[in-house]
Amino acid sequence: MKNHSLKVLAVCAGLTFGTGAIAAVGADQAAKLGKELTALGAEMGASADGTIPAWDGGVTSPPAGYKVGDFHPDPFAADKPVLQITPANYKEHADKLTEGQQAMFAKYPSFRMDIYPTRRSAAFPERTYEYTIKNATTAKLINDGDGVTDAAEGIPFPIPQSGAEVIWNHKMKYKGISAARWTNLAPVTAGGQYNLVRIREEFMGLYYKPGNTIADINNMLLYFYQSVESPARLAGQVLLVHESLNQAVQPRQAWVYNPGQRRVRRAPNVAYDNPGTAADGLRTSDMTDMYNGALDRFDFKLVGKKDMYVPYNSYKAHSDKSKVSDMIKPGHIDPDYLRYELHRVWVVDATLKPGKRHINSRRTFYVDEDSWQILIMDHYNGQGALWRYSEAPSITYYEVPVFWTTMENHHDLLSGRYLATGVDNQDQAPDFSYQSSLENFTPQALRTRGVR
Repeated sequence: MKNHSLKVLAVCAGLTFGTGAIAAVGADQAAKLGKELTALGAEMGASADGTIPAWDGGVTSPPAGYKVGDFHPDPFAADKPVLQITPANYKEHADKLTEGQQAMFAKYPSFRMDIYPTRRSAAFPERTYEYTIKNATTAKLINDGDGVTDAAEGIPFPIPQSGAEVIWNHKMKYKGISAARWTNLAPVTAGGQYNLVRIREEFMGLYYKPGNTIADINNMLLYFYQSVESPARLAGQVLLVHESLNQAVQPRQAWVYNPGQRRVRRAPNVAYDNPGTAADGLRTSDMTDMYNGALDRFDFKLVGKKDMYVPYNSYKAHSDKSKVSDMIKPGHIDPDYLRYELHRVWVVDATLKPGKRHINSRRTFYVDEDSWQILIMDHYNGQGALWRYSEAPSITYYEVPVFWTTMENHHDLLSGRYLATGVDNQDQAPDFSYQSSLENFTPQALRTRGVR
């Protein structure tokens, strides 16, 4: 496919890409949604040469034999790679690779990207599409990115006018109203050794509940509960997070339960660049789900849109037939278990604001146009040098439907260590039918739920 340099998608004449944009788009622009743009704002049509196909609704029904609760069979299992990128030829494809991906090829002789036919499989409930179209003319940023107002249920900014809007689209993408999942962690040494940390998570998003508006949910976007199940030295630790929509009015609230002390305490440090749970220093708190939390420490510049090779339809990495011990190798996940495709992604470059502190001076996000999922992130250290590479192999959970990660891999390009998260192959598939209640997400509930 003929490559294009970074280009701004011409869906809105005269768009302004600074983070100061706060107004919703006009009715004339919103009228493109569901026509030349999908309801979520992606280009409806195919690329000029057909390498990226037209969107046809995504995968909304499971393959034959699938039962809810099963790991998800690959609807594209018959596909064969159309290209293989290796350390020997990656420079020939550099225009479709991020700096982090190129660094992986330069560092690891065993790293490989098998490029498969592009399948625009991402799908969401019809109600998400309906409310996203409504949000296009009403949703607004608060204080240049501190929060969102005048939106309900869907993506707030399907035709983004700033980098902050793109990141809020990722933060507010539909993931089900209530769900539970295993998200096992493997902090892997440069030599390939690791101890698996088993973690169970639950979340509830009142924003997505039919009939709710931002005014109805007491400024809460998401309630999140996380418990460490093993190994024994970590078991019983519990984290509770109340994620707010307007973090200028009410910052994130968090609590932890320590089984040794048998007490619940506030945890204001569960944010920004403070260490993530059991991640051995390989993931910060704001790297969960690739990026979460407040936007106030960075300037988010919308660079434009680009055709890139990204992890997509990663059903083999998700499969219960894939053994964790076979997947995890020194330096990176075994390439045999990963799938990459050419997709259009929004590129957002985030630079640290003057006077603000973070271990990263810069981050570059690559956000899928069909789902608003962050699929790749390049991280730069305080001296401005490339430091980490993160990717999010994702699938369509077609029983919902929702497009979301099945794994997140965070690579330290300096030390050779990496963190593989979401390796749930030995447990069970995410349960999007899980029913929870607000009572399970109170600080008072932590003590009884956290006793081991």
